[in-house]
Parts: sequence; C-alpha cells; structure tokens
Amino acid sequence: MDQPKPTNTDVIQGTLDMLILKALSLEPMHGFGTARRIEDISRGVFKVNPGSLIVAFQRMERDGLIDAEWRQTENSRRAKFYTLTRAGRKRLGEETADWARRTAAVARLLRTEG
Repeated sequence: MDQPKPTNTDVIQGTLDMLILKALSLEPMHGFGTARRIEDISRGVFKVNPGSLIVAFQRMERDGLIDAEWRQTENSRRAKFYTLTRAGRKRLGEETADWARRTAAVARLLRTEG
C-alpha cells in the first residue's frame, strides 16, 4: 500500500521576500507576526523558517525595502517591528507582476494535452 506523500509547507524558492513584503504592506509587524500572517493567509500551506525570515529581514533592510524599529508588542515584550518603504512597495508591485506572469505560464503548460 502506498504511503501518502507528506505535505510540503516550505515557501517556494524565491518567493519569501514577496510574501514578507505583502504581509508588511497590510500593517507594520514584528517577525513572529509576519510569519504567522503568511501562514494564516496561505491557510497553512506555507510555514516560514525563522532562520530564513531573519536573513530575509536583514537583507531587505540593507536593501532599503523595509525599515525597522524596536517597539513593545501586545504582550509588553520588546520586538523589532518592520514597515515597508516606498522602494519596498515598488519591489512588491514588480514581484507580484512577475509572479502572475510565471504562474500563468505554468498554468498554460499544465493545461496542454499531449
């Protein structure tokens, strides 16, 4: 009897930045909140690795796509909150358009009968 294949919940290679930028376009958030938002909106399809998230935040902050500041969370803990910059909004638009183009091409390929 075949065993069911485990569900892969990894974020698709190359899409983490786009997903983070989208989450931050909704409201400023700390890292845990961003990961939870991505998981919630994707209905559990994507789970973000905390190590990958930290590296992505550092890279995007260095690239000027997000800003960060220390604030109190709702549980009175200190956390770094991230906000989207103008450059981040522009990049989100570009990546969203590119994603739509690529997924449409994959959908066409999958509909092709051979």
